[in-house]
Amino acid sequence: MLSKEKTLKILEQAQKYKDVPAPFGEDINLEEYKIEKGGISIDSFAELDEEYKSKLAQLGIDTEEKATIGSYLQVNNKAVYSKIESKIEMMPISEALEKYDLDEYLWNVVEIKDKYAARTALELTEGFFIRVPKGVKETIPLQTCLLIGEESSSQNVHNIIIVEEGGELNVITGCATSPHIKSGLHIGVSEFYVEKDAKLTYTMIHDWGENVHVRPRTGLRIEENGVFISNYVILSPVKSIQSYPTAHCKGDNSSATFQTVAYGSGNSVMDMGSRVILDGKNSTADMISRTIVVDNSKIIARGHLVGANDNVKGHLECRGLILSDDAHIHAVPELEAKKTNLDLSHEAAVGKIAEDQLMYLMSRGLTEDEATSLIIKGFLSVDIKGLPPKLAKAVDSIMEMTLDAL
Repeated sequence: MLSKEKTLKILEQAQKYKDVPAPFGEDINLEEYKIEKGGISIDSFAELDEEYKSKLAQLGIDTEEKATIGSYLQVNNKAVYSKIESKIEMMPISEALEKYDLDEYLWNVVEIKDKYAARTALELTEGFFIRVPKGVKETIPLQTCLLIGEESSSQNVHNIIIVEEGGELNVITGCATSPHIKSGLHIGVSEFYVEKDAKLTYTMIHDWGENVHVRPRTGLRIEENGVFISNYVILSPVKSIQSYPTAHCKGDNSSATFQTVAYGSGNSVMDMGSRVILDGKNSTADMISRTIVVDNSKIIARGHLVGANDNVKGHLECRGLILSDDAHIHAVPELEAKKTNLDLSHEAAVGKIAEDQLMYLMSRGLTEDEATSLIIKGFLSVDIKGLPPKLAKAVDSIMEMTLDAL
């Protein structure tokens, strides 16, 4: 439940920005995307047909639920399945709003500053709420999945994750279009709260349709000694993505890590990045991205580190490969220092595949295509941090399978 004062404030802000485009990314006519509230209802993943199961498997979702503590599945704007076997709470956001006072968590680390966030505030349909009680640690992942199941539909979600003091949680999230769906709009507002001595690892694997627009709006607050790790993987075509999560390292010794692996193909336009504000003393941040563009695709890779206190340390690394003359990469690293006693650094490099690497591999018996494929796989093979060994192996397998299909 929200207080009347909070509700009024949200609605006023949303009305103010409901027609305001985002500062980055392609503008979209929201009226072209309808809101579908229907969807299937299931009691287990076993009730899904094989096409759906195959799609979920591609996203790293364990449909047999042998290696997970819980599952959440949303199709369009309806939560069709939610199950948890842990002291951790998980439920649709609509239920959480009825059960809890969420004034402290709803629209607190994400601001309504454009029409996409405003649409979710004005036309919220669903999303997930996850709370890890104080001291509860779960290394076995919890899995969530958001699917668009109708052509040209708008999926508006608001997710909240709270990891209380001393808690630990691994979440793997798969987002995609259902089989045979090619177009749609996904607006995902996510707010994460990592309290003192807590840890949250959030791994996203996305597989959108070639005409899908994606507009995540994500904010985080990390308290003393808190750790947040984000892993984001997208290797399939998408119409456009505009994503710029902001992490606030509020507590002393807090840390945030963002790792992104993106392969742009077809006519995809991806405007992606992350921003970390280092407010706490001795807080740290690492932002690493690996991007490849082919065909007519375009990737804008942003990164912004703000050193706002003493003894903070941050590093931003962006590397890109451009494989065709019509493709485009634009790296935009930013460092902002507000104190003298800090350490912020960045490195960015964009180029093509080195001829000597190709020649060496071809001299070992590989064809040019085989050599190119091997180099691409090696380039995108980032050491994804923070995952339990089994989950890390599963994510590696998903990436390998997807890259083999490129």
